[in-house]
Amino acid sequence: MDMQQMLEQARVMQQQLLDAQDNMSNIEVSASAGGGMVRVNATADMKLTSISIDPDAVDPDDVSMLEDLVLTAVNAALAKANEAANSQVAGITGGLDMSGLSNLF
Repeated sequence: MDMQQMLEQARVMQQQLLDAQDNMSNIEVSASAGGGMVRVNATADMKLTSISIDPDAVDPDDVSMLEDLVLTAVNAALAKANEAANSQVAGITGGLDMSGLSNLF
């Protein structure tokens, strides 16, 4: 492969990565905690889109339990969002080690 072909492949990959970055906001994931009492939706660009809390999860005498459920659901949703972003990048790069690149999106 000559240098011109390599540069063209790099340009194509760069454009695909930019397109994937634009698409990250369209990839939505969800996670829940407490048997579904707290549900969180997020996008692959690491933005939370909604948090739903079942009224039965609200106990004024045990606020810390609700806080734990929200924290657990948020962390799970963000982990899934990161996984979705990494999957998008891996599909473009064909398995090249691009560690941490999706975190830029």
